[in-house]
Amino acid sequence: MALQITKDSIDLGIITKDVAAMLVFYQDTLGLEPDGEWQMPGGGHMTRLKCGTTVVKLVVNAQQPPAESPPGGIGGATGYRYFTISVSNIAEATSACEDAGYNIAVPVTEVRPGVNISIIADPDGNWVELLQMA
Repeated sequence: MALQITKDSIDLGIITKDVAAMLVFYQDTLGLEPDGEWQMPGGGHMTRLKCGTTVVKLVVNAQQPPAESPPGGIGGATGYRYFTISVSNIAEATSACEDAGYNIAVPVTEVRPGVNISIIADPDGNWVELLQMA
């Protein structure tokens, strides 16, 4: 059985200990739009941010998780290691992140003709790839 997709994007949940720092990055620096927040069953708290039709869900659990994501981005471990946001202003956005003190894991780089990427680490070390196509 194949999925019968009803939305042209997926939503992404990021578990964090410091939602304030994550909001500075995702909302204030990258410009994602607030989309509500609420208490979750079991005592956690979710803050939602819109990225096009995608929703980035920043979640603080009621209890500290027993493990953290290993560092190192793409080469650091298996599993979900980065996600991509398609933009039309990659140089400006990457520069704004660098000026704000975020780690630029990969500077603006042409990966094939007409396709540029950069990768920025959020405050928890999660990698966010920006992609611009000519």
